[in-house]
Amino acid sequence: MASQFPGEARLPQLRTHKVRLADGGVTLCFEIPSADTSSPLVIMGHGMGGCSHSGYMKRIGKKLNDHGFPVFLLNQRGSGAGIGMSERLWNGGSSDDFSDMVEHAMKIYPKREVLLIGFSLSGNILLKYLGEGREISRWVRGAFAVNPPVDLKMASRLISTSSKCKLFNRYYMRLINQQAEAIKECFAESFRLDHLPRTIWEFDVSYTAPAGGFEDVDDYYTRSSCGQFLASIQIPTTLLCSNDDPFIPIEIFKGLELSHALDLQTPEGGGHMGYLCKETTPFDDHRWMDWAIIDWAMQRKTPL
Repeated sequence: MASQFPGEARLPQLRTHKVRLADGGVTLCFEIPSADTSSPLVIMGHGMGGCSHSGYMKRIGKKLNDHGFPVFLLNQRGSGAGIGMSERLWNGGSSDDFSDMVEHAMKIYPKREVLLIGFSLSGNILLKYLGEGREISRWVRGAFAVNPPVDLKMASRLISTSSKCKLFNRYYMRLINQQAEAIKECFAESFRLDHLPRTIWEFDVSYTAPAGGFEDVDDYYTRSSCGQFLASIQIPTTLLCSNDDPFIPIEIFKGLELSHALDLQTPEGGGHMGYLCKETTPFDDHRWMDWAIIDWAMQRKTPL
């Protein structure tokens, strides 16, 4: 949760985009434009319970834009400014929604190279999107996934039951239940959740699986976990996964087949999307994750 610590970024004037999803759902995404025509378009997806305006999204989006990148900040279905526009919330397998939002952004920037970034649960979606066999545009030049829960069942069990994850579970459930309550107010007749769950696992059993059209929670976890797709990814992709993430054990990657296109980085002491360092970064702060992402993006700029 260190990614949410104070350090609010003030974004420049944003352009709002209503994105229609394939099944009739709608969400709102935000564009940070740039006059630099040589920089790739960066498309960023937030983590569980978050939105386009989560602290880390705004902060990293601003830093990328300061370096000339146009940035597209996604709101996953039912999140942020998109709350109340769809009858259900997004889930860890929402790669069709992700594809719709990416295609929308790419129409705004035709023939522009694209970099994709996914944080936490959107990282899982990003990797699933890249590896599940769909046609990926030739303009997608690279991807960066931060702490993706590659095994959703394991991550859900740990965050719901481990003593190390009590604060995480409480934090996420507060945000998720707020989103669920907002959808219930707008779609009372079709919304099916009799009580507010207390854990991620309970929420996935009671709401995520049935609302997403899955047979049960095991079907949801099995079909949506990106670990099974990592061997098929062809786009150069960086996976940033700390060796002490409390609910995504680094050991899990030892049992997965990774594509030659994947670069797995496992720094020490990053927690879950924390990555605070003692040394001062080039941005005059201590946010190593931000620097790693900006440095990665800068290396993929098209030379003038």
